[in-house]
Amino acid sequence: MAAADPLSRVFAALADPTRRDMVARLAVADATVGELAEPYDVSVQAVSKHLRVLEDAGLVSRSREAQRRPVHLEAEVFDLMTAWIERYRRQAEERYRRLDDVLASLPDDVPPTQEPLPGGGAP
Repeated sequence: MAAADPLSRVFAALADPTRRDMVARLAVADATVGELAEPYDVSVQAVSKHLRVLEDAGLVSRSREAQRRPVHLEAEVFDLMTAWIERYRRQAEERYRRLDDVLASLPDDVPPTQEPLPGGGAP
């Protein structure tokens, strides 16, 4: 993957709907590559490629339990995304709060002016 920073790798990995679905399923329980491949009409090799992208982004890891090789969701990576999103959410909320303050400071009962518009037109 060309993106160097971790956040870009995570967002790029989650840009694909199949990978997002895999992450959602892994949030419920660990699964093997074969188990992850079951609902899709693709090869186990294609699922392995998706998992490699998720693994390179730090979203999943693979371990060995006897003959099983479960894929595990690394939830800590979501902290990186959450911090990034939260920063911009707070900035947007602050802008809206300032707008609310400006709107609240405007008088409520100012009647519209009945002055003619420039050029002789009526309002």
